Amino acid sequence: MKKNLFLLLLAFCVVSTFAACGGDDDEPIPVKPNTNTEQTDTTKQEPKDPTPDTPTTPDTPNPPVGESRFVGGDISMLSEYEAQHAQYLDKDGKATGDMLTWLKQQGWNTMRVRLFVDPSKDNDKCVIQNLDYVRQLGKRIKDAGLQLLLDFHYSDTWADPGKQWTPDAWKSMTNDQLYTQIYDYTKDCLQQMVAAGATPDFIQTGNEISYGMMWGTKAEAEKNQVNRCYTNSPAANWTRFTTLLKQAGKACREVCPNAQIIIHSERTPAPNVLTDFFDRIKAAGVDYDIIGLSYYSYFHGSMNQLETALQQLEAKNYGKPIQIVETGYPSQYEIGGTTYNYTSLYPYTAEGQRKFIADLIGLLKKHTLVNGLSWWYPEANAKGCTGNLKEGWYNAGLFDNNTGRALPALYELKNFR
Repeated sequence: MKKNLFLLLLAFCVVSTFAACGGDDDEPIPVKPNTNTEQTDTTKQEPKDPTPDTPTTPDTPNPPVGESRFVGGDISMLSEYEAQHAQYLDKDGKATGDMLTWLKQQGWNTMRVRLFVDPSKDNDKCVIQNLDYVRQLGKRIKDAGLQLLLDFHYSDTWADPGKQWTPDAWKSMTNDQLYTQIYDYTKDCLQQMVAAGATPDFIQTGNEISYGMMWGTKAEAEKNQVNRCYTNSPAANWTRFTTLLKQAGKACREVCPNAQIIIHSERTPAPNVLTDFFDRIKAAGVDYDIIGLSYYSYFHGSMNQLETALQQLEAKNYGKPIQIVETGYPSQYEIGGTTYNYTSLYPYTAEGQRKFIADLIGLLKKHTLVNGLSWWYPEANAKGCTGNLKEGWYNAGLFDNNTGRALPALYELKNFR
């Protein structure tokens, strides 16, 4: 009797155990939804997209690369200033020594460098960053123990919302040929960076590409809307643009799988345009990790304007961190083309510049998604220069062009970390 009872209890336990392992048949096993919702326009034939529709990585960003916040500057002209013997001094007038080592000591941890396809096509004294230049500066940045943000312009000259000119060597290519070219070019550049010991930690696939990229040459595209991506542009324009981004991103993933890809817009003064842009990027299945923004108060308005843009991006739940990859403010004179005067709060003085960045940092730290801040052209410093950089000063750098001394705002930036 006892033996039969024991066997009966044993059988009951075995059945119960299998039932527990199997779960409730009415409860489905969770499956990650497909976030690729690529939109198509059925009224016209779209250009061929050579990349898979499904993103190669999930919408959630990659883990941080060793830091929780990234702060520094776009120092793309540093090597040239050094070659022209600029005298970099700290706030007390003492020589800084190696600039990268010194900036790291001031709490900076990330440096941004731009890359042009063939800058020899332009005579602008600040358009000099070819691959050889960038490889060398990039290696110095990495050797100093700093993060490197590589900014592809995909142009022979400045790329921004008003000009996104196709490189001269690529001007005769069809769209399909450009899709291959941007992949090959990006891959080759990154392979050479890696081989030089200058592996980037962040990669911008385009600079201020709010309205698309590679519109054509200046001569043919300056006076028309071909290839531009406005909110009311043809769907084919957007498909061409997002295909270029996918191809660039594909090369980044293959060569630098640990790098984070940044998509960069400067539409902080137009939050609805900004969110429309990133809605379209998401719908097209573009693979990226970070939303990059520019914020220059003298062009984009008060910090309230930036606050609104950040709030609207956060409300969209894109699942991406946000970085201010370009900002700046004058310490002396008004920047040419200024459309918004902020001097009632931030006069054009060293202290006004410091207060601007201090208040900006205070605003950004209220937004947990914001994890990056980069000052544009901090290395501008005419003191001691023996070449063309001693003239035509940029007055929103972080060194005094007359004395060579570091300005208070430079020391303030570390407070973002």
